[in-house]
Amino acid sequence: MIVLFNPAAGRRRAHLLWRVLDVLSANGTRLEITETTGRGHATELARQAAQAGAPLVVAAGGDGTIAEVASGLIGTTTRLGVIPLGTANVLAQELRLSVEPRAVAAALAFGRTRLLWPGLADTQSGSRTFVQMIGAGLDAQVVHRLCLPLKRAIGRGAYVLQTLRESTRYQYPPLRVTLDGAATETASVIVTKGRLYAGNFTLAPLARPEEPGFWVALFDKGGMLPALGYGAALTLDLLPRMPGCRLVRASRVEIRGADATPAQADGDPAGVTPIVITDAEKPIEVVTG
Repeated sequence: MIVLFNPAAGRRRAHLLWRVLDVLSANGTRLEITETTGRGHATELARQAAQAGAPLVVAAGGDGTIAEVASGLIGTTTRLGVIPLGTANVLAQELRLSVEPRAVAAALAFGRTRLLWPGLADTQSGSRTFVQMIGAGLDAQVVHRLCLPLKRAIGRGAYVLQTLRESTRYQYPPLRVTLDGAATETASVIVTKGRLYAGNFTLAPLARPEEPGFWVALFDKGGMLPALGYGAALTLDLLPRMPGCRLVRASRVEIRGADATPAQADGDPAGVTPIVITDAEKPIEVVTG
C-alpha cells in the first residue's frame, strides 16, 4: 500500500496517520510512505505509482492533497484511499468516511469502493483537478488571505475570522457565469460536485459525487450583510433556501470577472478568473470500506 503524506496539511493530526499505519502494519499490510514536498508533488507520485501497477494509492492529508492524488490516478485502474488529516475534510464527510483509526485502517484493508467523478478547472496558470468544489468571489478571497499559522492553530475557526474580515472589505465585483451556454451575473459562485461545503454543511442537497456534471450555487447579493446572512444560513443548513442563492445544474461552467477575481479549489488558492470548468476524463474508484 502506497501512502502519500502531506506534512503541511496533516501536521495537526499526524497522530491519526501513525495510528492508522500501526494498525495496518500489525495486520501484515506492507506499507510504502512518502512525504510530499510541494504543490503538484502528490500528483507526480500518484501517477508514477499507477504506471508501476499499484492497486491502491492513499492520500493522507486534506481535500487539496486528495485532489492532487486523484489527478494522478484519473484514467488508470488504481484506486484512491483516504486518511483524512485536513482542517475541514469535506470529501471525507461527503463520502461518510470514518476518522477513527481502526475504522480507517479496516476500510483501506477491506477495499470496498465507490465512484468519484472529479472536476477540472482550466485557468490562465494551468489546469487543476478538484474533488469537491471550486469557488470564485468572497469565499476564494478568504482562502487567498487566510493566515496559515492561525489556521494551524485554531483550524476552521480561522476561516470564520477571515470571512468576517473579508466581508467588510471585499468589493464584490460582478461575475459573469456561463452555464452550458446560458450567461448570468452574480456576486460569488461555488461550483460543487458534492452536497457539502466547509465541513458538514449542506450546499447542494441533490449533488452526487459519482455523477458527471456540477451543481452551481450563485450568490446574487453582494455586500457585508448578505454575506453574513449566507454564512448564518449555511451553519443552519438553510443556505439552499436562502433568498438570493440560486442552485443550477450544469455540465460546463465558465466564470469571468471584470477584474481578475480570486478562485479557490478544495480549500486551496486556485489562481484567478477567467476559469473554465468541466468534468475530468473519467471517474476514479475511492475506497470507502
